[in-house]
Amino acid sequence: MPKCKISASCKLSLKILLLARATEELEAEKAAREEEKVCYLGEKLPPLQLIGLNTDDLQKLCKQIHAKNEMVDEERYDCEAKVIKNNRDINEFILKVQDLGGKFKKPALRKELTLEMGDWRKNVEAMSGMKGRKKMFLMHDVRD
Repeated sequence: MPKCKISASCKLSLKILLLARATEELEAEKAAREEEKVCYLGEKLPPLQLIGLNTDDLQKLCKQIHAKNEMVDEERYDCEAKVIKNNRDINEFILKVQDLGGKFKKPALRKELTLEMGDWRKNVEAMSGMKGRKKMFLMHDVRD
């Protein structure tokens, strides 16, 4: 199927139109969220009627507001504690999955080591650097 070739200027204009459309949608989404927030707060927090209240009524109102504030703070603290606990559990589960999944790579064995295997005494004599001096010491010990 042949591809449709679009000129660079057409591509640029389409890109500009898409960006303009995306910014419009973002702004509309922000406005909708702000409106929803105002409606929610209007339902949950009706405007205070402070006109005509005496001191006792104002004190009662302040105590009620303070009690609601404490309750909300307790709920927030509980939610934060749950989030921290859940994050800790998630990290532990991730570690367990990695352990069970065997993601740790096993090191490759070097072939050189397997070729050098054999009589270990020959390797010790060869590596000792004494070049036959060991035999001389052994013969010296036998004479004494």
